[in-house]
Amino acid sequence: MSLFHITRESDIPLVGCIYFGVVDRGSSLLQIRPSCGCNLSCPFCSVDAGPHSKSRVTDYQVELDYLMEAVQEIAPFKGPGVECHIDSPGEPMLYPDIAELVSRLKQIKEVSSVSMQSNGSLLSEKKIKELEEAGLDRINLSIHSLEPEKAAFLSGSSWFDIEKIKGTAKQIAESNIDLLIAPVYIPGINDQDIPELIRFALDVGAGKRWPPLGIQKFEHYRLGRCPGKVRAQNWWHFYNRSMAGWEKEFSISLRLRPQDFAIEKRPMIPTVLEKKEKIWVDIRAPGWVRGEMLGVAKNRVVSVMDCPVPQGRVRVQIVSNKHNIYVAVPC
Repeated sequence: MSLFHITRESDIPLVGCIYFGVVDRGSSLLQIRPSCGCNLSCPFCSVDAGPHSKSRVTDYQVELDYLMEAVQEIAPFKGPGVECHIDSPGEPMLYPDIAELVSRLKQIKEVSSVSMQSNGSLLSEKKIKELEEAGLDRINLSIHSLEPEKAAFLSGSSWFDIEKIKGTAKQIAESNIDLLIAPVYIPGINDQDIPELIRFALDVGAGKRWPPLGIQKFEHYRLGRCPGKVRAQNWWHFYNRSMAGWEKEFSISLRLRPQDFAIEKRPMIPTVLEKKEKIWVDIRAPGWVRGEMLGVAKNRVVSVMDCPVPQGRVRVQIVSNKHNIYVAVPC
């Protein structure tokens, strides 16, 4: 897998692509994606990330100054009270300038909080201290089981040490960074583990400012992985059977609402390419998966599937433009 650096000189915009840059879904929360590599190969990964990926061919890493220019331009448009959530189709701790990114995001006047997702495997006492000093407000820690063998299985990595991750969770909770435990519930795989994770989150001191847990529903995705023959629940069963049972057992609300995080609806960055629109794009970078290339048009990245050429200009038709994330096919 190759690493492609996104810099100002690359002339690749930081809006339009789900793999890197800034994603605006029409609220006061901005997803900040500085990179997209991952060090784990979770068997339920929705994007087939990690060392054992069968579809991904390119990782991206955005130059810090260039990324900050984009956030500083978009944050005033969103208004005060913005949460910058550093996430990734991978592990954000692989980004070499992660603490500096947090520090600089906190200096933007419209930004009220900075949060980050992590699988915890690259967090150490030193790294947690650096993130705390940089002003990080919350870590959403992905833990899916406390049982050592199952935790290693669900990480897709034999070296994964859940005891170390438990210690990391405690260190986060004892710092000024809030802790949110974020397991993925995989029916038939970790049913008995979720209650243990709820108990652990409450015991370790998660949820000082925000909810202590964010239980996620397993979903099937086109390029995602699935551990065995797992059937995804529908949302009714997820909320009214699984979540309701755990809420009753622990006398706690587990259904997250935008207001739990002070997230409000806000105008979204204007859409510049319409669905079914035919345009020319300039190919600038290899795609995330085989057969894909990244093109540029109207200061937006366009993911061109089944692209016939590795460079130059291609005539395409936009097939998806949801949340300013553009996907196209040659026409």
